Amino acid sequence: MGLLTKDPAFQAMTFVIIDFETTTPTGHPPQPIEVAARALRHEEGGWAQRGTSASLIRPPDFAPVTPADTAQTGLTAEQLRQAPTPAEALGALDRRFTPGTPYLLVAQHAATEANVIYTQREHCPALARVDLLDTIPLAKHLVPGLVNYKLDTLLAHFAIPQPADRHRAFADVDVTAQLFQRLIALAHESGDLNDLAALVKTAGRTAKCNLPVQSGLFDL
Repeated sequence: MGLLTKDPAFQAMTFVIIDFETTTPTGHPPQPIEVAARALRHEEGGWAQRGTSASLIRPPDFAPVTPADTAQTGLTAEQLRQAPTPAEALGALDRRFTPGTPYLLVAQHAATEANVIYTQREHCPALARVDLLDTIPLAKHLVPGLVNYKLDTLLAHFAIPQPADRHRAFADVDVTAQLFQRLIALAHESGDLNDLAALVKTAGRTAKCNLPVQSGLFDL
C-alpha cells in the first residue's frame, strides 16, 4: 500500500477535470463550443465533489459548426446561436477558481485543453495559470502494454461504461473523472507514486501561461 492519497499536498489539492468540445476552422486554432468541469478533492473518506460547471459556447463567425462537428457531438449551429459568448462562458468558469487555493486541471490528452485555454486566456486568466495533469502518460506509467491509450480504450480496460452522449463535454468529464480516480487508486495501491510531486513528475504539464517567455535577442 502506498502513500499517495495520504500526502498532505495531494489532500490539499483540488483536481478539476475539464473537457472542451471545439470546432476546427481552417487557418485558426480550435474554437470552443462547449466546456465542462468537475472539481474533486481527496479526503479521509475518499473523493468528494466540490462543484461542477458546464456551458455551451457560441463560436465566432469564422468557426461555424460543420456537419462533421454535429456528427461527433450532436451540437448544431442552431443550438449554439443563442449560447453564451466565450467571454461569458469562460469568464463564469474562471470566477469559480478561488485565489490562494491550489488547483490542477485533469484532462485526457491535456495538450488539447491546454491549447484551447491558452488561446482563450483573455477570458479566463485564472484558469490559464493552472497547470495540468494528463491521464495518458499517467495510464502509460501505471498500465503499460495497452494497444493504445485513447479514452475509449482506457474506459474499456477499467470497465467504465461508455456514456450515451460520448463527445459531449459533461459526459466526457464524467468518464474522465472516473478514469482519473481509478488511476489514482492504482497508483496508491501499487506504491509506485508516493506523493503529489511524483504524480506531477509523471503526468504533469505546465500551463502555457506559466512557461518562461523569450525576452528577445540582443547584440554583444
